Amino acid sequence: MIRNLVLTDSVVIQKLNHEELGYDYPINKTNTNIKKLLSDPKHHFILVFEDENTHQVVGYVHAQLYEETYSDTLFNILALAVNNSFQHKGIGKKLMLAIEEKAKELNITAIRLNSGEERTAAYRFYEKIGYTCNKKQKRFSKQLIIP
Repeated sequence: MIRNLVLTDSVVIQKLNHEELGYDYPINKTNTNIKKLLSDPKHHFILVFEDENTHQVVGYVHAQLYEETYSDTLFNILALAVNNSFQHKGIGKKLMLAIEEKAKELNITAIRLNSGEERTAAYRFYEKIGYTCNKKQKRFSKQLIIP
């Protein structure tokens, strides 16, 4: 079953982020971030897949409203993660289709996402559900020291 994220999902989201996406981010900060994201439902759309038998959250997708001066508004997928034990069962596809339906409800005509160079299985998954690679780029970042 697909439903909206709730705050009590924080622990499982933190675990999915760590185990499936490689982000080792503390639970207290994950919880704080989820509270903030849930308080902005016009810009952040987070859906979870809950196993109907166990009622355990086994996957999620996070889309953000992406607004720029050079393009129409679109959804930017910030995360898609499915518990390894539940992969290859159509859950990721169901989550992506649900976020596509949400985009259509909001008259958003495109969805974009980035995927790490090493995630070749993810590439195949996205291509299989109709996404195409239309840009190659490098990501730059800079850690700031806050006094």
